[in-house]
Amino acid sequence: MTARVPAKVNVQLGVGGLRGDGFHDLANIFFAVALGDEVTATAAAPGDGVTLSCTGPDADQVPLDDSNLAARAARLLAAHHGVAADVHLHIAKDIPVAGGMAGGSADGAAALVACDALWALDTPRETLLALAAELGSDVPFALLGGVALGRGRGEILEALPVTGTFHWVFAVADGGLSTPAVFRECDRLREEAGTGSADADVPTPDADPALLAALADGDPAALAAALTNDLQSAALSLRPALAATLHAGADAGAIGALVSGSGPTCAFLTKDAEAAEAVAAALTASGTCRAARATYGPVPGAAVLAAG
Repeated sequence: MTARVPAKVNVQLGVGGLRGDGFHDLANIFFAVALGDEVTATAAAPGDGVTLSCTGPDADQVPLDDSNLAARAARLLAAHHGVAADVHLHIAKDIPVAGGMAGGSADGAAALVACDALWALDTPRETLLALAAELGSDVPFALLGGVALGRGRGEILEALPVTGTFHWVFAVADGGLSTPAVFRECDRLREEAGTGSADADVPTPDADPALLAALADGDPAALAAALTNDLQSAALSLRPALAATLHAGADAGAIGALVSGSGPTCAFLTKDAEAAEAVAAALTASGTCRAARATYGPVPGAAVLAAG
């Protein structure tokens, strides 16, 4: 069984202060885009366990051991149902690795869906979402897709109304950025600025009403004006070269630009599909990024495509 799963961009990433458990409260508005991975689950011989393979851009950076979220997802689903986790998972990679677009989380969601279909388990959607939340904060959204507000660590989701199609360009950087390292840098910068970094110091973030209205109205210009990412300063601090990428996209005609999630991928909103292709071409020619991809959204979450 093959499942396709979308990448995401955070059109708003509001980050609260550091909690006692080491996490931050988030107001995280996820937006699923057509750039995605495919995970194929194939039955393995009894006792073989979970094995992995991967092809595509950045495939050499994908771990093929127990740390891979797709492998962990297969084992978690099997344990929940009391079945043997004997499966080979092949990941056809198209989402940048460690790029702030939740590629690893997406693969975990796709593995849940593909294995559920392969093993004919018919797991209820709410159960799949609960299992996804055990795997990581971004995994439930990869199942849901569309546009959603994530609260808590990002795993408590509320689907949001959205009208029409928005056109995006993603500029992929060389190398990745560690999400925990970016959050630590965010805390450090807040301390350095004298505002404090603990949850008692930083207001609990909430969704921006102007951004919600822009999504509901299908207004690219209004959405561009409302894009925000509280981790952007930290990502730029750790990778200053990203500033040149953001400027290059804006100079090429993007109406909105931000670092995607914890970076280092940069996301650019454009007025239409033609503009997205032009911005992608200009970014590629600028030399400020490794590659630039035009795409669109929102799109649905992880779903089975076909039997393998």
